[in-house]
Amino acid sequence: MTERKPAGMSFETWLDKQIREGEQRGEFDDLPGRGKPLPDRGELRDPDWWARSYVAREGGVGGALLPESLQLRKEIERLPGVIEDLTSERQVREHVSELNKRIVAWLRSPSGPHVKVGPVDADEAVEQWRAAHAKPIQPPVVTEDRKRRWWQRRLS
Repeated sequence: MTERKPAGMSFETWLDKQIREGEQRGEFDDLPGRGKPLPDRGELRDPDWWARSYVAREGGVGGALLPESLQLRKEIERLPGVIEDLTSERQVREHVSELNKRIVAWLRSPSGPHVKVGPVDADEAVEQWRAAHAKPIQPPVVTEDRKRRWWQRRLS
């Protein structure tokens, strides 16, 4: 298929000719799935089925097809769960800073649907992280080996 399309011939006609000649030469005989229908996963006829299947096949998340404003909004909503898994205050601040950079970049040149999105307060995120990682104060352990005082002996 290295030859050029002749002048005056439409692309469709030229492509059909190339495919027909390839079939006659047997170039398509040993292809996997030859003569079988495309896999239908029982899904409704979604116009973006191919994009969703590509994202799933490549290991992406379903939100990857959303406009950037909605992706940022979802990331802000999931932020408390994400920062809860981080191990230090510095990591929380770095994560929030990276998210804020992306939010500011979108605010400077918005595209897609306009959704109310604003920068996240890093101090609030750190306070949430501290609250989730606060160690409970344990009362001192009382042992029974202590010597009882004379007034405690009388009460028992």
